[in-house]
Amino acid sequence: MDIKVVGLASDHAGYPLKEFVKTYLDARGIAWKDFGTNSEASCDYADFAHPLANAIESGECYPGIAVCGSGEGISMTLNKHQGIRAGLSWIPEIAHLIRQHNNANVLVMPGRFIDTDMATKIMDEFFATEFEGGRHQARIDKMPVK
Repeated sequence: MDIKVVGLASDHAGYPLKEFVKTYLDARGIAWKDFGTNSEASCDYADFAHPLANAIESGECYPGIAVCGSGEGISMTLNKHQGIRAGLSWIPEIAHLIRQHNNANVLVMPGRFIDTDMATKIMDEFFATEFEGGRHQARIDKMPVK
């Protein structure tokens, strides 16, 4: 994976794990940009998912990592954008497949359901896995609504 600047986003429930993601990226010398939130105060994931998606679509960031309580809400919001392929992962094997088969450009994790050890394994797998292309590219080409 050709990492540019990793874009980050979360809601209040995902905030603690997003903060851990920063330490993970820093330890590996990977640049990041945080689109919020900046505390555990109640907020709406869409307010942070849309700026992250815009940054990925514009080429400012690649890839992204997003976190909310279940991972579902922020994933649904990100995937409203035509150029986003956000995949929810709770185990490394899913992270592998969302990269290998779906060329995911945003990794989404469920902040209330995984610990930092599992998040580390998921991110390791996400960053290490290349897109397979071939028949999978044809499927990805059919994703955007025209």
